[in-house]
Amino acid sequence: MTPVTQAEINKAAWGACDTFRGVVDPSVYKDYVLTLLFLKYVSDVWKDHYARYQAEHPDSPELVEAMMQQEAFKLPEGASFDALHKRRHEAGNGERIDKALHAIEEANGDKLRDVFQDISFNSNKLGDEEQKNDILRHLLEDFAKDALDLRPSRVGQLDIIGGAYEYLISRFAATAGKKAGEFYTPAEVSDLMARLADPQPGDHICDPTCGSASLLMKCGRLIRNSGGKGYALYGQEAIGSTWALAKMNLFLHGEENHQVEWGDTIRNPKLRTKDDALRHFDIVVANPPFSLDKWGTEAAETDKFGRFRRGTPPKTKGDYAFILHMIETLKPKSGRAVVVVPHGVLFRGSSEGKIRQKLIEENLLDAVIGLPEKLFFGTGIPAALLVFRKHKSDDSVMFVDASREFISGTNQNALNQTHIDKIVQTYAVRESVDKYAYRATRAEVEENDFNLNIPRYVDTFEEEEEIDLVAVRAERQALKVELAELEARMEGYLRELGYGS
Repeated sequence: MTPVTQAEINKAAWGACDTFRGVVDPSVYKDYVLTLLFLKYVSDVWKDHYARYQAEHPDSPELVEAMMQQEAFKLPEGASFDALHKRRHEAGNGERIDKALHAIEEANGDKLRDVFQDISFNSNKLGDEEQKNDILRHLLEDFAKDALDLRPSRVGQLDIIGGAYEYLISRFAATAGKKAGEFYTPAEVSDLMARLADPQPGDHICDPTCGSASLLMKCGRLIRNSGGKGYALYGQEAIGSTWALAKMNLFLHGEENHQVEWGDTIRNPKLRTKDDALRHFDIVVANPPFSLDKWGTEAAETDKFGRFRRGTPPKTKGDYAFILHMIETLKPKSGRAVVVVPHGVLFRGSSEGKIRQKLIEENLLDAVIGLPEKLFFGTGIPAALLVFRKHKSDDSVMFVDASREFISGTNQNALNQTHIDKIVQTYAVRESVDKYAYRATRAEVEENDFNLNIPRYVDTFEEEEEIDLVAVRAERQALKVELAELEARMEGYLRELGYGS
């Protein structure tokens, strides 16, 4: 059996999207492709386990059936990808796929509850009955190709499918602009954020705007890769189809210990304790939508959780609403937060300036890290990371200007491992580095009127070398002499060839 690479799976899954192009908008068809990818994967895992048990117990079909019933995941009769693919030429593909998904949801209880409620393959979004049936037949055929044989015995690590999810989401984000960019954090940025948060075994980790949950899972993976366990992941997501994607993604990555809720984090935070207080976490990480308009000012004024006691952010810019929510949900001693923000958050005045001042006076801000432009899908503007800590050893703020070190791309820039390592190392050591980082005292930040604009602290000005005019004149004279000699030689060659004057 030939092993398959991540790139091959990615390419095949992206190729399946061709079936929809020109017929359905990408923001709509991404949900169909990702949901079918999920169905194909769980069907292949089921098939693989079944084959393995049969090989181990060839004479005991009853035992094989009993073992399949003990699987962590249940795939009901007739709900597999193969069963649907077999009947692809018959009418009613949409209805059959919907029934299969609902049967899977039903059979797996809490793990997948309501995950498929927002998607219907029988929807008229896919055209009239004939066109819809044809599109879905093609889609089933695309996923039946050898390249998308996703049995674990062939693809190895479970993360391969999670990788395909993230690849597709990034492609959709790149083509669908801001709408998709709101919930997708480029892989290298989520790597950096996870490392800055420094997750430890036993930590409770939350992302209040979790999107597809890739940032949450990066934090979990860091703990697992160092041999740790016992952590729990929590999240909330406002968009129903994206919440479903997060649930599928966590499921496929084998993240059992998680609670991801669907709803608006500012207007209706769902992660609460039994006595209806906000739940507290060791780590809170987020890439909230930049400067969200209509984020919920009216709810903030009567917020029963006291999240806005430092001030209410402006109606048209929700950045500090998310920051204040994150701060409020940190554990008193171990709590730390990392959040992506647009640069305006660092220096805008008015109510934002007052909130920023209070956060600094309470000694919660630990670091400000400037990132390169064009890192995020759907926006070219540079962003920054803010790191907050509930318990700091002093009152300094570390400023890092990492905006000039990146891999340049036409539409998108990127960070590589060296860039990430340098940022993490600089943050950890907390020492000033010429033209790259500066450790500011509280007094210095106060002198700057609590303005956190990075150039105020990290001087990146490069002095131009002084020009030595005497040397330049001497060089010019030498070049004139050399030119006269060359012209004389050229004249000689031309005369020899009979072109002389």
